Amino acid sequence: FSCLLMAEYSSLSPVLVPALLEEHIVRLREELDREREERNYFQLERDKIHTFWEITKRHLDERKADLRNRDREMEEAEERHQVEIKVYKQKVKHLLYEHQNSISELKGEGVVSNKLMQKEHAELENELCKGMRTLKVDIKEQELSNENLVKGLKLKNDQEITKTRNDFERQVREIEAKYEKKMQMLRQEQDLRRKTEIHEIEERKNSQINTLMKNHEKAFSDIKNYYNDITLNNLALINSLKEQMEEMKRKEERLEKDMAEVLLQNKRLTEPLQRAKEEVTELQKQLANYEKDKTSLAGAKAHLKVAGKEMKDLKWEHEVLEQRFSKVQVERDDLYKKFTQAIQEVQQKSGFKNLLLERKLGALTNTLEKKEAQLNEVLSASNLDHTALGVVTRKLEEVLDSKNIAIKDLQYELARVCKAHNDLLRTYEAKLQAFGIPMEELGFKPLESSVAGHSLGQGPAGYFLSSN
Repeated sequence: FSCLLMAEYSSLSPVLVPALLEEHIVRLREELDREREERNYFQLERDKIHTFWEITKRHLDERKADLRNRDREMEEAEERHQVEIKVYKQKVKHLLYEHQNSISELKGEGVVSNKLMQKEHAELENELCKGMRTLKVDIKEQELSNENLVKGLKLKNDQEITKTRNDFERQVREIEAKYEKKMQMLRQEQDLRRKTEIHEIEERKNSQINTLMKNHEKAFSDIKNYYNDITLNNLALINSLKEQMEEMKRKEERLEKDMAEVLLQNKRLTEPLQRAKEEVTELQKQLANYEKDKTSLAGAKAHLKVAGKEMKDLKWEHEVLEQRFSKVQVERDDLYKKFTQAIQEVQQKSGFKNLLLERKLGALTNTLEKKEAQLNEVLSASNLDHTALGVVTRKLEEVLDSKNIAIKDLQYELARVCKAHNDLLRTYEAKLQAFGIPMEELGFKPLESSVAGHSLGQGPAGYFLSSN
């Protein structure tokens, strides 16, 4: 470069050389100042990055120390947990032994009580059989007396029915004869009256004809004169005869109506007879129902008496069994309370200490599965119901889920710190390469952080840098 400058200056005139040199010197000084400023700026940036890297490294060392302490605490907690599980298993064995003893005692008491109850039931059955035999004899005697009574009532009822039927038939015959006689008398009277009236009319007509024939010759001329009057008289007589015939017909119709009324009255008299027969059959049915109700009432009274006695005996047995049941229930509640207290203590201790178990998730998962299987065996051996077993398993699952979440949060935080550290190193290297500063001038070699078993992403961690 100096050779080129000298060649360029030699080609110029001597007057222009000092001016160009001064300009060149000024430009070089400006470039030198600018380079010095950039060097100072880059040195400041390098110092900042170095201090930030040291702070991050110190944080990482603190995190590693914290994780080592937690691993050590987890190991100690695991040892204590194993000791407590052994103690708990021993307690459960004692509880199971006591439970088996109480069950055997209860079985013995139940066998004795069953024998006593069987003996009492046999005596009661013998007494009931004797009572049933006496009741059967009484029922037979009562049935015989009832049959005799029913036969007498039937005979009496049949006699009354035949008597009533004969009375009704006699009355009907008397009424029929009476009205038949009346009808014959009325017919005879009407026939006689009609014949007499017809005879009178014929006699009157004949007398009139005779008088007319006698006076015909004498009064022929008068007849001619009075022909119209005679004709009118004859017409009036014929009309009167017609009216008399119509009156006779009306009387005959009235007699026929009276005959129909007599027949209706006869029918009305036969209807009460039919109703009386129906009432007799209804009374017979009521008598049969009364006998049935009477026998059923007697049987119900006897059965009620026997049931009352059985009820008293059963009440006494129920009171004895209730006292025994209350005693057994109190013992069962005490055992269940002790067992639930032991389970709660173990759950509380395991819940408190499992908060420290974070890094050894894989190993602890297998261990906890084995413990859960042992706990299920213990719970099934202690005859807990499915609901209590479900509550215990659900609580254990909740505790495991909370521990897994805490471990995942710590792993995520560690991965985020390592990612931010690696992003910072890459940014620092890119800046040095942009400014042309080699990595060897730093005096140290930065190490990238990594999390065991995890691969960190390549995205920026600016949110972490800004928070720091």
